[in-house]
Amino acid sequence: MMGIWNPPPVPRPSDSYAYLLQASLKNKDPFAARSVHAQIIKSGLHFGLFLMNNLMNFYAKSEFRDDARRVFDEMPEKNTSSWNTILSMYAKQGFVDAAHRLFREIPERDSVSWTAMIVGYNRACRFGDAVQLFVDMLPERVLPTQYTLTNVLASCAAVKALSVGRKIHSSVVKLGLSSSVSVANSLLNMYAKSGDKMTAKMVFDRIKLKNTSSWNVMLSMHMLSGHLDLALAQFDRMDERDIVSWNSMIAGFNQHGHDAEALDIFSRMLKDRSLKPDKFSLASVLSACANLEKLRLGKEIHAYMVKSVFDMSNAVENALISMYAKSGEVEMARRIVEKSGTSNLDMIAFTALLDGYVKLGDINPARQIFDLLMERDVVAWTAMIVGYVQNGLNDDAIDIFKRMLGEGPRPNSYTLAVMLSVSASLASLNYGKQIHANAIRMRESSSVSVSNALINMYAKSGTINDARKVFGLVHDNKDTVSWTSMVIALAQHGLGEDALELFEKMLALGIKPDHITYVGVLSACTHIGLVEKGRRYYDRMRHTDKIEPTQSHYACMIDLYARAGLLHKAQRFIENMPIEPDVIAWGSLLASCRVYKNVELAKFASEKLLIIDPDNSGAYSALANLYMVCGKWEDAAKVRKSMKDRGVKKEQGTSWVQIRNEVHAFGVEDGLHPQKDAIYKTIDKIWKEIKKMGFVPDTESVMHDLEEEVKEQILRHHSEKLAIAFGLLNTPENTTLRIMKNLRVCNDCHSAIKYIAKLVGREIVVRDSTRFHHFRDGTCSCRDYW
Repeated sequence: MMGIWNPPPVPRPSDSYAYLLQASLKNKDPFAARSVHAQIIKSGLHFGLFLMNNLMNFYAKSEFRDDARRVFDEMPEKNTSSWNTILSMYAKQGFVDAAHRLFREIPERDSVSWTAMIVGYNRACRFGDAVQLFVDMLPERVLPTQYTLTNVLASCAAVKALSVGRKIHSSVVKLGLSSSVSVANSLLNMYAKSGDKMTAKMVFDRIKLKNTSSWNVMLSMHMLSGHLDLALAQFDRMDERDIVSWNSMIAGFNQHGHDAEALDIFSRMLKDRSLKPDKFSLASVLSACANLEKLRLGKEIHAYMVKSVFDMSNAVENALISMYAKSGEVEMARRIVEKSGTSNLDMIAFTALLDGYVKLGDINPARQIFDLLMERDVVAWTAMIVGYVQNGLNDDAIDIFKRMLGEGPRPNSYTLAVMLSVSASLASLNYGKQIHANAIRMRESSSVSVSNALINMYAKSGTINDARKVFGLVHDNKDTVSWTSMVIALAQHGLGEDALELFEKMLALGIKPDHITYVGVLSACTHIGLVEKGRRYYDRMRHTDKIEPTQSHYACMIDLYARAGLLHKAQRFIENMPIEPDVIAWGSLLASCRVYKNVELAKFASEKLLIIDPDNSGAYSALANLYMVCGKWEDAAKVRKSMKDRGVKKEQGTSWVQIRNEVHAFGVEDGLHPQKDAIYKTIDKIWKEIKKMGFVPDTESVMHDLEEEVKEQILRHHSEKLAIAFGLLNTPENTTLRIMKNLRVCNDCHSAIKYIAKLVGREIVVRDSTRFHHFRDGTCSCRDYW
């Protein structure tokens, strides 16, 4: 019996059009899709839900956003799929706010709607919003998919939302998804990045089918927490390693300062022929080469990149620049900058380049690069300022700081601390106060680095009381540097007892002193002649605090004995030192020999000093002066002749005073200042007045065999006296006068300034090369022990 023949069903036009739209999407052919769209309209099928969803899907995935939205808006009927298609389009393309507005309008939101929104927030790095949306989703009783969970866990990891992550973990267990490798890896990553290492290890151990990603998360966790040994042990246990595994190890060792180990891992990686280093590998390896200054290896890596036509990223180029700059090839680094442009230059590379030019003593090329930088952040400005400071160009540092205040980013605490150090080195109180005011306005004055710099600035500018005020305001933030800065400041200002009292308080509070603290403590003992106490502190430093003495500590002990007149004790201390004494040690002994007129020991000390530093003018001057004081004029003349024959020039005494932000410097017998006539007239008048008060000029300080009247004239016109006369002429009465000097103040000036301070009724602060002298009402803070 013949069967009944059933002809095949004729495909519906809507199915044909849907097939053509899917083919257009696969072939990325928008022209064909638009032709189909036109045919749909002509056929009157543009009201069908199925076909319109397909058409909208094409436009959405082809990134024709406006066309997709137009189709969506014109649809007479929409289902949840329609809403999800347009929602996913906005979310994936980064228009998350538009997506969220649409999300709120969806009549019935399913798991796809919620997931699309969470993924959108995650991709836009709005991790907090992604986490919050998942929290909002839970009461809606919408079951999350694996994709939902992996995305929200990634967001939790990014913001360290551990509490939400734990709730998600509970949901994973309830949903029976613990065995899903992707979900388990996401949980592992969340716990690792949120700092819960114990739970992370528990999750890792429970993953039955661990893949390379599972192991990589553990590697990264160990590296981030600084457990390099655990990371290496984990790495060696891995059966399969991908490029991420190797990069985690190389970058981890590099970032923790184990650059040799980073290079060793890189060498092991090269033996695996299935892998090639990528931009992350090379950036880390070049960074390690830079830190170790391995120029040859760095050049080999550079050559490899050139030969393999490696597509260098910004990170690799910057690592190359850093490598060449740190290895001494600054010009090669500059050529790479010129080729790639400054727009890609990061701050690490710029700082390395700047440091390279600082070492060469030529900072101008770095400044040219700085001026070309499109985006100069606070790190760039601060690096440029530090570069100038390191090259001794304080005026340039001040100029660029002023520019930064006017047109750059807001200075941070480190910038302000650097500028305060500039003020301290210039002893510029007015400028230091301006920076202090800036720090207060920027709410940075209470930071430890700024507070410490303020203590140092005020102390070096001669205002010890202001330094004390700042120290008192630091409160709980005081660190060892804060206490040390204050101890040293008090010692330098002749307040030795206060310095030692503060040190004892520091010890009582359990704050551990460092080697610099003890330099301040021993200096305090030296300045007030507490020999036995200084010796006890020296022993405590070695035996209790286990601090090995440095040249600075040895010099302090020599100075402590020598100033007290215990010259032979000082000599024995030198002979018993485990290291060779330096210029400062012999210089301290020589200076005290001059005070106590020990010619033989002075001769021995000067000979030792000149072996180390043959051009040390101070050694010649001190010995010649001592011979003169002892009446050995011929020996003094021989020393001066030897000095002349060797071409050694005596350092000229210079004093300066800052008035209304302008520094006025004076030399001995200075006749160049515009106010010279008034200055000389004032000092002559003062000289007569203080002699009436009982001042006797110390003509022995003049190293020449001259008439007494001529000697007095030379003494009268010493640089610090001229600076004081100028200051008295140009500052209001009753204000403190601050004078700076490059050499130690001489006996005559020290005695004269005590009388001048009493005569004019002012405090006169003189900072010489070793300490501060506060002259007030006929006395000096050093109590004449200097």
